[in-house]
Amino acid sequence: HLLVGFQKREGHCNVPGKSKVSGIDLGTWLCSQRMNRRKGTLDAAREEQLEDIGVAWDPGSERCSERWDKNYQLLVEFQRRNGHCDMSYKYKENGTHLGTFLFKQRDMRRKGKLDATREMKLEEIGVVWG
Repeated sequence: HLLVGFQKREGHCNVPGKSKVSGIDLGTWLCSQRMNRRKGTLDAAREEQLEDIGVAWDPGSERCSERWDKNYQLLVEFQRRNGHCDMSYKYKENGTHLGTFLFKQRDMRRKGKLDATREMKLEEIGVVWG
């Protein structure tokens, strides 16, 4: 139920590892669900429920790449309309938390975890990292 709320609020199920929701360590819980699936010990019904709300079992999977591409395209459209990529953290575009997406890209770059190709694509449309 907490993961469903997170998904509705954030537009995805990639809960950061140390994220707490209502006092529950949701990031660690999701990590353990992924680990149980890899070990083959995750209950089939739970696996299906998690898949139904959009959990990507491997955060670097194709599903995540498709989501990134969709968010990037929304950002491109925003930039074309506005001439820049500046937006608030809470900004939504077509129901997608585009401000959150951009914030996360900046955070990943700051931590040295943003894929170089993605970084270059974002810079090409005028994303300012500062």
